[in-house]
Amino acid sequence: MSGKKVAIVMGSKSDYPVVEKAVELLEQWGVEYEIRILSAHRTPDETGEFAKGAVERNVGAIIAAAGKAAALPGAIAAITTVPVIGLPIKSSFMDGLDSLLSMVQMPSGIPVATVGVNAAENAALLAIQILALGDEALAKRLMEYKVEMKNKVLDQDASMR
Repeated sequence: MSGKKVAIVMGSKSDYPVVEKAVELLEQWGVEYEIRILSAHRTPDETGEFAKGAVERNVGAIIAAAGKAAALPGAIAAITTVPVIGLPIKSSFMDGLDSLLSMVQMPSGIPVATVGVNAAENAALLAIQILALGDEALAKRLMEYKVEMKNKVLDQDASMR
């Protein structure tokens, strides 16, 4: 195994019910993770230090969950070379579309891979896929997972005929 881990950052503890789905998936896959509450606006210095130290902490992918203005993923991506996955959180305003648009409209040179609103499972799977680039055992498990998904669909299709 590569030994790389996933860092999960959320702007507020209120984001945890969504983020928890990513945590559960990482645990099911046996992927090590760290989790923090940081804010691009309220704790900019701490957020910057977190991003600067990601490589040294052996982080291979960062999931950054945020709602509303959703600056957290971009603020982190601006500082680190570790791939950042934006997880837009549904808020009471615009059902999370504001967060989604904030994340996908990064300026040139600051990429943030962004999943759907509240799509924590996809954020975790994308992080696992990134780690699998340097981990043959994890890559093999991913391939088996994809075959299993395909077979489920084909079984459902066959049962409909």
